[in-house]
Amino acid sequence: MPTNLFATVPTAVLSSPANKTRIAFTPGEPAGIGPDLAVMAAQNCGNELVTLADPDLLEQRARSLRLDLHLVDPDQDAGKPGYLRIKAVRAGKTAVPGQLDTENAAYVLRTLDDAASGCLDGEYDAMVTGPVQKSVINDAGISFSGHTEYLAQKCGDVLPVMMLATDDLRVCLYTTHMPLSAVSGALNGERLKQVIRIIQRDLEQKFAITHPRIAVCGLNPHAGESGHLGREEIDIMQPAIDELRHENITLSDPLPADTAFTREALARCDVVLAMFHDQGLPVIKHSGFGQVVNITLGLPIIRTSVDHGTALDLAGSGKARADSLLQAIRVAGVLGRNLQRYQSDSRADAK
Repeated sequence: MPTNLFATVPTAVLSSPANKTRIAFTPGEPAGIGPDLAVMAAQNCGNELVTLADPDLLEQRARSLRLDLHLVDPDQDAGKPGYLRIKAVRAGKTAVPGQLDTENAAYVLRTLDDAASGCLDGEYDAMVTGPVQKSVINDAGISFSGHTEYLAQKCGDVLPVMMLATDDLRVCLYTTHMPLSAVSGALNGERLKQVIRIIQRDLEQKFAITHPRIAVCGLNPHAGESGHLGREEIDIMQPAIDELRHENITLSDPLPADTAFTREALARCDVVLAMFHDQGLPVIKHSGFGQVVNITLGLPIIRTSVDHGTALDLAGSGKARADSLLQAIRVAGVLGRNLQRYQSDSRADAK
């Protein structure tokens, strides 16, 4: 893989006012570190960020952190340290750092709804999500399996594909939050082809990669060892890969996952497709924890996220780090600008 995967837009283009992206940020669980991150982003984030949150919550957290915070309307200037554009969404109850409350579950989902709708309507060019606490949303009687699935439904029941990325590695997942015992049964050729087509399309449109090269991990150890350790690679994966090659998609045969992430193998691809969560994510989190960005492919909008949880024990303490959020914001901006350029070029070609 090339180094600095998100350096696809020249610096002159990034700094041009005509290419600024307007990004919606949802801080997530109000009892966690999401509000802290919003306040910290205001100190050093020179972009078109609009935070969808309860103003009282952010001001309360700023006092706890002893950080300067000036909240302004979405259309006002926020180019100075400490200034943050905000679109007010009122919480159901005053949040106490570290203490989950089901009365704020609906508030968390309202921020997601508003951000997603704003992206679909063109109000925002991208959205960045802070960490949510799935358990408290479900405890409130609302079925919620995660951001990825929720936003896919909001965007029209599209098939989402989870990608984790750093500046020098991209990993996509065929399955996400699924018990390992269910993965083999979930593997089928049609869905595998759908996932790979989504990866191909989004790498071209959002990552500005002209001819993406996709490395595909096998499901079994040693990619099945010619059928001796499992036949999924032979019976399901290889036929799908062969068919996609006729669509001019550049793919590897199913690779042993224990060698797919070697330096030599990564030099031959732009993304690695892992079959399940813990096949791919331990590698990328080991190599770049704190700089990993969660990106949802398959959506008609740009969505990135932090790579960590709510860290309830750190909320309001000043010990949280904003590295992953700032990286997620940076990546959302690059992907948004890439997509704008792709769409502009497509319109010009159609004339």
